Amino acid sequence: MTATAHAADLPASNTVEITTSKGPVTVVLYPDVAPKHVEAFKTLVQKGFYNGLKFHRVVPGFVAQTGDPTGTGTGGPGYTLKAEFNNKPHKRGALGMARAASPDSAGSQFYFVLEAAPHLDNNYTVFGEVTSGMENIDKIKVGDTMETLKIVE
Repeated sequence: MTATAHAADLPASNTVEITTSKGPVTVVLYPDVAPKHVEAFKTLVQKGFYNGLKFHRVVPGFVAQTGDPTGTGTGGPGYTLKAEFNNKPHKRGALGMARAASPDSAGSQFYFVLEAAPHLDNNYTVFGEVTSGMENIDKIKVGDTMETLKIVE
C-alpha cells in the first residue's frame, strides 16, 4: 500500500472537516482500532483525492457512500487494505470502509451510517465517527458531493 510511505508526513490530528454540498461535517478518526485505514484515509485527504467526489450510493435509513473517483461504486485508489475489524459498532454517525466481497478489498470508498446497522459489525472496518454535522449527512442524495476535506490541526 502506498499510503504507508507517507505516514511520517501526516498531521498528528485525527479530526477531519468535510465540506459537503449539503453543509459541513466533522469526523474523528480511530487510529487505535484501525491504524492502517486511518493512515490511508488521511493520506488521501492530504493529497486532495476526495475533493469533488460524489456520493454514489445512498440507502435511506442505512448508509451514504462516497470515495469512488469514478462515481460508479467500482473505483478506488489503486491499492487495497487488510481488514481491521474491531469492536466499534455501526451506530448512527459511524464511518466505515466499504469493500467488495473479500474482507481485504477496501480502498478509498467509505460510508456514513445513517441508522444503526449491527449486522455490519465485525464484517466491515469502522474507522471513525461524525462529531458534528450529521444533519447535513441526512440531507445527502446520490450525486451530492464532498467539496473539500481537510485534517484539522
